[in-house]
Amino acid sequence: MRKIYLLWVLCAYLLAGCSGGATKQEEHNHDHEAHEHEEGHDHDHEGHDHEHEGHDHGKEAATTAAHSNEIIFKEELAKAVGLQTKVVEPAPFTDVIKTSGSILAAQGDETTVVATVPGIVTFGNLSFVDGAAVRKGQAILSLASNTLSDGNVAARAKYAYENAKKEYERMEQLVGDKIVSAKDFEQARLNYENAKVAYEAVAGKQTANGVSVVSPMNGYLKNLQVKEGDYVAVGQPLATISQNSRLVLRAEVSEKYYQYLPAVQSANFRTPYDDKVYKLSDLHGRMLSFGKASDANSFYIPVTFEFDNKGAVIPGSFVEIYLLTSPMEEVLSVPVSALIEEQGVYSVFIRLDEEGYQKQEVKLGANNGSEVQILSGLKPGETVVTQGAYQIKLASASNAIPAHTHNH
Repeated sequence: MRKIYLLWVLCAYLLAGCSGGATKQEEHNHDHEAHEHEEGHDHDHEGHDHEHEGHDHGKEAATTAAHSNEIIFKEELAKAVGLQTKVVEPAPFTDVIKTSGSILAAQGDETTVVATVPGIVTFGNLSFVDGAAVRKGQAILSLASNTLSDGNVAARAKYAYENAKKEYERMEQLVGDKIVSAKDFEQARLNYENAKVAYEAVAGKQTANGVSVVSPMNGYLKNLQVKEGDYVAVGQPLATISQNSRLVLRAEVSEKYYQYLPAVQSANFRTPYDDKVYKLSDLHGRMLSFGKASDANSFYIPVTFEFDNKGAVIPGSFVEIYLLTSPMEEVLSVPVSALIEEQGVYSVFIRLDEEGYQKQEVKLGANNGSEVQILSGLKPGETVVTQGAYQIKLASASNAIPAHTHNH
């Protein structure tokens, strides 16, 4: 009986254990299924994240493409190189005829110094060369005559003057008494006047080196035509003194532009020695004339202007000339300094923001030496670099943005 009871307890225990195990297994399976569902949800969310990430990459790629030509030029570096910009807006402009020509001295602005006596040129302690500044009355050179066969010219001039004066005064008394004829008296008077002029030309100018030749006005020594030891005769040109205050611009224009010459209003010119553009409008310039015919040996028509030499323009120099003709309205233009040229293609740099710049190809029109017309490539309101474009060009090789690294 006891054995039967123990057997029943054992069976009951086993049945309870099997039931509990099944329940636990079911619970475990349910929990595992729930976990799998949760994990599936996470995968869906992860898929959503990947999709969002893909969207971000697409946006970044688009931004990079939009700024792929952007060049970064730091603000402190821009200040160091003196970078300047200009907002381009439509404005009046003038059509241009580009040609070449020369700078000449204006009439009355220079004078030629000639020898007042014959003699041998000597400079002594004077060391004048072309371009040297001289004052009115300042000695340029001396003409020595001591070694000449005719002797000292100054002494002879003084002796001739004194004799001519005495003869004139004697004849003046005799003509009143009708002892000499009026004709003889007139001849004596003429001899006296000539001797007086010759004497005054050397009077007070005699030095140990001879008779001094002086400058008749303030100016610059130009075209010194003699050298030490040269013999010169009376009236022979020695040098030119130029005040260099008023000059003439002479343009040589091709005959094909003849019909446009009446429209010429003014001109600009560029000098080769300082590469500077001068505007006649700033120099009180005015047109003198334009030729009605070309030279017999040339196919070019002269156009001349006169202007004040306020700068350091050198007479005799050859220059590039920009004749300003018909006015134009609503023209986009930039300074010549804004242009970058590469193999015949011109570009400018547009400022995008504080440190961002972009290279833009442009097509050029009329060029007046300082400003150039832009036919295409720019829009009104864009900001163009006018000073420092070359420095940005140098920086562009290393600072072009390969990926989006600039904050906007």
